[in-house]
Amino acid sequence: MDLINLLVQLLSGAVGGNVAGGLSRTGGMGAPGNTLAGAVGGGIGGQILSVLLSLAAARNSAGSLDIPGFVSQLLAGGLSGGVLTAILNMIRAAAAR
Repeated sequence: MDLINLLVQLLSGAVGGNVAGGLSRTGGMGAPGNTLAGAVGGGIGGQILSVLLSLAAARNSAGSLDIPGFVSQLLAGGLSGGVLTAILNMIRAAAAR
């Protein structure tokens, strides 16, 4: 596990959570809730997707930035953060009824 990969996944997950919250009809859980849910989803889901799909790391063995690896970690974190936020928003809307 690389700390750079985790940071990229957390930040992109937070952005993905806010995008998913903004796309919901009710506005989601508010900005702090969407950010937190997205960051958690990005961190956990990004790590799982990295292992399952054997994604490249954000930096290579020499320590320099690897652009394809960075983009793959960015997409994995953002996508999983958005998905978790959308799921939590649906559960919250169903519980409110």
